[in-house]
Formats: sequence, structure tokens, C-alpha cells
Amino acid sequence: MILVKIHKAEKRKIVSICDDNLIGKKFEDEDLQLDVSRHFYKGEKMNEHEIIESIKGADSLNIVGEESVRFALKNNLVEEENIIRIKKIPQAIALMR
Repeated sequence: MILVKIHKAEKRKIVSICDDNLIGKKFEDEDLQLDVSRHFYKGEKMNEHEIIESIKGADSLNIVGEESVRFALKNNLVEEENIIRIKKIPQAIALMR
């Protein structure tokens, strides 16, 4: 299941998209760290159509997890070469503008 949380600060809209089973976990791999904090990533459960609607007007997307990254690839939000893995967990940041 994919969770989506929208952050608005000043004139920016940042959308976090995350697999629900990763919320609250931390991953470290050599000099990289991924903290899937509840504050930043725990949002609403959404289907693919709702996610597409929620990212309209976003400045950037933070995408974490197998299901979420697969969704982003399928919808041309990120490219394979822009995905990194920390302890085998895929993550990508997409700039939308």
C-alpha cells in the first residue's frame, strides 16, 4: 500500500510517496542513511489515480519503497538511473519543475 503526504511551505509543494511497511524505519548503508520518519512520510493511503492528482503542482517528490518506486517508474515520474538503494530499499527524488 502506498501512502502520500503533502508538505506545503511558503510557495513550495513537496510530496512524499512511501510504501506503508517502511514508515518509522531507518536504513544505513556505508555513508548513506534513509530515515523514513512518520512526520515526513506517514500520509494518506491512495490509489494510483489519487496519487497522480495529488502531485499536480508539486515542486518535488520524495519516493521510497518498491511499490512506490515501481509506481513512479510506470508513470514516468523518475528514471531508473535516478534511483538509489540504501540497504536494498529504493529511493528517488524527482524535481517537477
